[in-house]
Amino acid sequence: MRITEIVCALDCGHLLVGRSHECDNPAWVRSLPPCSEPAFDVSVSSGEINDEVGRRNRAGEPLYRIDHERIRELRPDLIFTQEHCEVCAVTPGDVGCIPGARVVALNPGSLEGVFDSIEQVADALEILEDGRQLVTRERARLNRLRRWERRPTLVVLEWVDPFFSLGNWGPALVEIAGGELLLGNPDRHSFAIAPECLREADPEFLIVAPCGFGLDRACQELPVLERHPWWDELRAVRAGKVAFADGNLYFNRSGMTIVDTVEIVAEILHGGVPDSVRWRWLRDARPQ
Repeated sequence: MRITEIVCALDCGHLLVGRSHECDNPAWVRSLPPCSEPAFDVSVSSGEINDEVGRRNRAGEPLYRIDHERIRELRPDLIFTQEHCEVCAVTPGDVGCIPGARVVALNPGSLEGVFDSIEQVADALEILEDGRQLVTRERARLNRLRRWERRPTLVVLEWVDPFFSLGNWGPALVEIAGGELLLGNPDRHSFAIAPECLREADPEFLIVAPCGFGLDRACQELPVLERHPWWDELRAVRAGKVAFADGNLYFNRSGMTIVDTVEIVAEILHGGVPDSVRWRWLRDARPQ
């Protein structure tokens, strides 16, 4: 999750003195000194990333490098981290002990967990009531999106080599957006599935939103999908109902963009217009 955006949504951005390398929303936080970096090249293909993560996990090697010296120089009172996923972001074990700093670890594995995390951040900042009010506003925004009668079938891929179907808070967001999610893993981590599972599910719609990938980077994974001999036979492909989306900012992020994610899914399923920044159809995903 990107806790910096929760801090900013609570009007406490001025208290931030550093960030993780993944913190990028709102855009101005990129001016803060990064206190971590990937331990390997993440610009390679999704398959190569998956292989390297597996190798490092087996070897006990880190996925991230923490700049402990920079953190000590910044002298924070609070360090926010997460316990939800060792692959997605820095954990308390990565940070270790920083003199004078209290480490607050969040674990948002569900939609309710996301809301709980917002209140945890607010509580740590000693503005719990502000956190509760923010959660109330976000719940109201979600409730206004619960209006769809037809529920098209849908698969959302969080990774493409191998396939990972949508998990954690994602299925709840699809339900609010008026979709019937196939192959989903509500309130638990997604896991690798055989490609044939997608072929057998044959949904009306397919959304490709790889974890940590922006929209352009997600579109680069199209050849990985097309190498499956049955790809062109999928109902969603034949009907032109395959969409690529920004998984980094929306689908895979348990923060202040969950309502935006619902809006994106609703646009895809119920006739919205692509905005070329958040998502685009397959026909527009190929290099021009």
